[in-house]
Amino acid sequence: MRTRSIAAAAALIAAPLAAAPALAGGLDQPQAAPIVAAPPPPAMPASGDWSGLYGGGQIGYGDLDDDVSGNGWLGGVHLGYNWDFGNVVVGVEGDYDVTDIDIGAAGDSLDNVARLKLRAGYDAGRTLFYGTAGAAHAGASVGGSDLSDTGWFAGLGMGYQVSDSLVLGGEVLSHRFDDFDGSGLDLRATTATLRASFRF
Repeated sequence: MRTRSIAAAAALIAAPLAAAPALAGGLDQPQAAPIVAAPPPPAMPASGDWSGLYGGGQIGYGDLDDDVSGNGWLGGVHLGYNWDFGNVVVGVEGDYDVTDIDIGAAGDSLDNVARLKLRAGYDAGRTLFYGTAGAAHAGASVGGSDLSDTGWFAGLGMGYQVSDSLVLGGEVLSHRFDDFDGSGLDLRATTATLRASFRF
């Protein structure tokens, strides 16, 4: 009887000990590391869409030198059209400026400039860098007479799309008029303007 009691007690003690390694092993099982998603690659700047009709206004400053000199303010309007070929943008534009630029003698002034432009540039997303050149026609008051002549210009500009419909930018142009309207005067004018364009 005593032997049976001892055996039963031994069995009761051995049972938890036999189960212990399994429980311990369960506690020691490695935990799976949480999966961390890789950050997305940085977004590349997409090309902007510069195609279409636009129009707006400009205001700036002009400086004359060569046979005559003078400076003053100018302002006007412009209308153009762009074709966007990915990173290359080409276009045509017409603009007209009224000016208040003295050209030497009292009362003589450059009164207006109209331009027909060809433009080509680089589409950097919302920013467009471009070169432009073409024909310029200027009107002036010299010695009480109204004179006009056609020359040429070339320059650089940039525009930034503030929104899908509004573009702000600037332009610097250099103009040449040789023997202005037979007066014997050569005019060289540099203009710098700030521009606002609305895309249609």
